[in-house]
Amino acid sequence: MPNRTSSLTPARPATPAPHRTGPRHPLLGGPAPLLTAAVLWGTTGTAASLAPAGAPAAAIGCAGLTLGGILLLLTTRGARSLPARCTRSERWLLVLGALTVAGYPVTFYPAVARTGVAVATVIALGSAPVLAGLLSWLTGQARPTARWTGATSAAVLGCTLLVLGPRLTGATTPVDLTGVLLAAIAGLSYAVYASIGARLITHGHESGAVMGALFGAAGLLVLPLAPFVDVTWLGTVRGAAVAGYLALFTVYLAYRLFGHGLRRTSASAATSLTLAEPAVAAVLGVTVLGERLPYVSWCGLAVLGLGLVLLAAPVKVPAKRAVAEPR
Repeated sequence: MPNRTSSLTPARPATPAPHRTGPRHPLLGGPAPLLTAAVLWGTTGTAASLAPAGAPAAAIGCAGLTLGGILLLLTTRGARSLPARCTRSERWLLVLGALTVAGYPVTFYPAVARTGVAVATVIALGSAPVLAGLLSWLTGQARPTARWTGATSAAVLGCTLLVLGPRLTGATTPVDLTGVLLAAIAGLSYAVYASIGARLITHGHESGAVMGALFGAAGLLVLPLAPFVDVTWLGTVRGAAVAGYLALFTVYLAYRLFGHGLRRTSASAATSLTLAEPAVAAVLGVTVLGERLPYVSWCGLAVLGLGLVLLAAPVKVPAKRAVAEPR
């Protein structure tokens, strides 16, 4: 699950980013690892659908989060000592962030089981930038612009068409509304922890340490749930392969790549690249798992994509007023 930024007008000028060295090639300097991370995130729902029959959806997500999160915590420099360097208010933010990170798989994977990969992924990831923007507005970090309002309206319309498409076309398998609600809650969870992570990073903490601390703490939080859910599927070759893939590729490797790319790519460009995630998920759901969406839902997906592109597109500012965007 990736860090996105919204097209809101900043309430105050951004802090100039420190000079960084590294590859300056427009592809190798950041877009390539970011795009790779987005593609990996897009495979999450499909991989979870390949777990052994009877494996609880929430347990699948929690297994990947626990293994991948703890691995991030143990291997990321500064992650374990981050709470000691934080202020009291920042520690509370870490706690809330860890809780929402833990809440994402608990809601997202059951949503995938009920609505399918394409619909659950698009709703969760499509709603997250909108919800993150609303959170920034409500907390006074940013104020809405006309472009943001228009893009948000397009995203909401797209989600509505995507969800109601089967019913509008008289399909026999309408989208499960409980799954839709769970996917939306997953999107809210992502928006909250992404906003918290961004705030901690702007306070001067290393991005890798922040992500390692948040995901490691979340993994530890869901670990005590193991005795209360069916984990026998982990003892099978297929179950272990699915959990291992989710942990190593969609959590550990994806967030390593994302952090690497953010050091060399602007936040607006990173957001545009991670829009590949819902597209990958939808294509995999249709081509690999045999899911079917009516034309109205595909139109909704297109409108939603347009809204997300408008949200992610950079805003041109006069040269003398432009400031360096934090990476």
